[in-house]
Amino acid sequence: MSDIHSILIANRGEIACRVMRTSRQMGIRTIAVYSDADCDALHVKMADEAVHIGPSPATDSYLVIDKIIAAAKTSGADAIHPGYGFLSENADFADACDKAGIIFIGPNVEAIDIMGDKAKSKRRMIKAGVPCVPGYQGEKQDDETLIKEASTIGLPVMVKAAAGGGGRGMRFVDEAKSLPNAIKDARSEALSSFGSDVLIVEKAIQNPRHVEIQVFADKAGNTIHLGERDCSVQRRHQKVIEEAPCPVMTDKLRAAMGEAAVKAAKDIGYVGAGTVEFMLDASGVFYFLEMNTRLQVEHPVTELVTGLDLVEMQIRVARGENLPVTQSDVKLIGHAIEARLYAEDPANDFLPATGKAELFLSPHGANIRVDSGIETGSEISPFYDPMIAKIMSYGETREDARARLVKALKNATIFGVKTNRAFLIDALEKDAFKSGDATTAFIAENFSSDDLAEAELDNRTVAIAAVLQYETARDAALEQALPISCDLLGWTSAHQIATPYQYGDIGVTVSPSASAYDVKVDNSSLSISVLSRDLNSASLNVDNTRIKATYLTNGPYISLSTETLSFDLTNANEIYSSAADEGGAGIITAPMHGAVIDLFVSPGDHVKTGQRLAILEAMKMQHEILADIDGTIICVNAVAGNQIAADALMFEIEESE
Repeated sequence: MSDIHSILIANRGEIACRVMRTSRQMGIRTIAVYSDADCDALHVKMADEAVHIGPSPATDSYLVIDKIIAAAKTSGADAIHPGYGFLSENADFADACDKAGIIFIGPNVEAIDIMGDKAKSKRRMIKAGVPCVPGYQGEKQDDETLIKEASTIGLPVMVKAAAGGGGRGMRFVDEAKSLPNAIKDARSEALSSFGSDVLIVEKAIQNPRHVEIQVFADKAGNTIHLGERDCSVQRRHQKVIEEAPCPVMTDKLRAAMGEAAVKAAKDIGYVGAGTVEFMLDASGVFYFLEMNTRLQVEHPVTELVTGLDLVEMQIRVARGENLPVTQSDVKLIGHAIEARLYAEDPANDFLPATGKAELFLSPHGANIRVDSGIETGSEISPFYDPMIAKIMSYGETREDARARLVKALKNATIFGVKTNRAFLIDALEKDAFKSGDATTAFIAENFSSDDLAEAELDNRTVAIAAVLQYETARDAALEQALPISCDLLGWTSAHQIATPYQYGDIGVTVSPSASAYDVKVDNSSLSISVLSRDLNSASLNVDNTRIKATYLTNGPYISLSTETLSFDLTNANEIYSSAADEGGAGIITAPMHGAVIDLFVSPGDHVKTGQRLAILEAMKMQHEILADIDGTIICVNAVAGNQIAADALMFEIEESE
């Protein structure tokens, strides 16, 4: 039995925070590691101690074994938990821990080495009698051999990086003429991502379910499974929504898949938490896909239906304790679903997004769990995975869990960066998901490009934005006791004053009345009353429909979120009026971060007050940059086609005498 008094978590984000929570409950000291980009990260703040390990790129920090080991020695860590990703499935890292006398909370080096290579693991599983997808996993890697083997297998096939994961180094091929390029591209991507260009070729199983079995083993040889998770909803071969149990699972199928998973773990002498992943076809036939020798991102849904803390079990097994449960003790009760909230743009092929979380409001409530590594003010960095949070729900039935998760997502708010929140809600509301029929083809079959396109701004949304900006400005004016500002905002007993707002090409006017606001948007009129409002949330009655909204205002800018829609809006009128208030300076700065679309002047040009100098595009709207004095352009610090930061100098004008 080994003592573990302190654990270094060799990871970041929500998994580091997750491991820390359980460690703290067990009375174990926690140590974080962090890069330059993560100096103010939540996991650093949560830890009892934190060690800086280098520059922002993971290759210079989180992936440098020597730096992690040095941090563990410096901080006096007894053990290292690798989390997932980074070095979690790196046999050299596990070996380095062993040689340094530090407990690695994970399997042995041999198990990681075997299962970390798709070709090697598949050969081992075939030998062990675990059902595998027909394919080629040989050592000959020339193009001619791979093309010949693909032809023997029969198209369509999947060309995969042997050392890969997460969809990288993977290509689907359904035409023989596409094979050479697919092999070339997969090999190049595999080498770049994993340092190995070894490939395997497998029969492509059409529209399968992706079902994985959670296994656990201790050092005494006890090996069990904790049921399955369905992870079929994926984009770019990466999971988005997971659930436990699988909607089509039967007791007989679970027993068969569980037996195969346990056999796989026992064959390699596995210790700790691991996940054996299978593809399940429509007829109920399943095939071994790979084994992840670590904790999975989606492990919480297993925790919710079994009542077990998998991180605690990992720690106890690592220090030599036997598993706390036997196979007969494991019961799956109720249903759990997890949705991964990402900083990404579904309208642009789900490409990752970056930015600052100007406001993050996490949902809460009975049977809702949120695992996150960010807070308001956190930076969503381009250096790491863009997952913001895992939002999970539990219910006695699958429909209970689904409905709760939809509501939780509607109550989640993040401003400052694009997210997939609306997409997740749409996915959970699709009939194919409601009925439990989702396969790995779910997104392709249920979402067109129009479905994934950004929502269009509607009259009701801009009306709500204008009213909330109006009330925010009114409150600020009242706090400062500025009667002129109050008059401008319509607060006069003489008559109703309409305050104008301009969002892109949409004009809005807000006129207060005794009990509501009369809001005109283009040619339509709405009546809006504010039922309640605090710093970031409001309840409004819009034409007799009650709407809840969260918002964040900053001068002319407002971020607004309702149940399914989120928009960032700019009131151009306030920008121009602010510029006018500061008039005469001759120093023209960018009112916001954006792209310079066009320039109309050059040094030496004579300009008049109000003359157009440039067009700046920001938040998908174009803004005119105007001269604030008569004079001569003596400096042009903007370049058409380039980005420019907020408050950066654009022009300098020398006033005419």
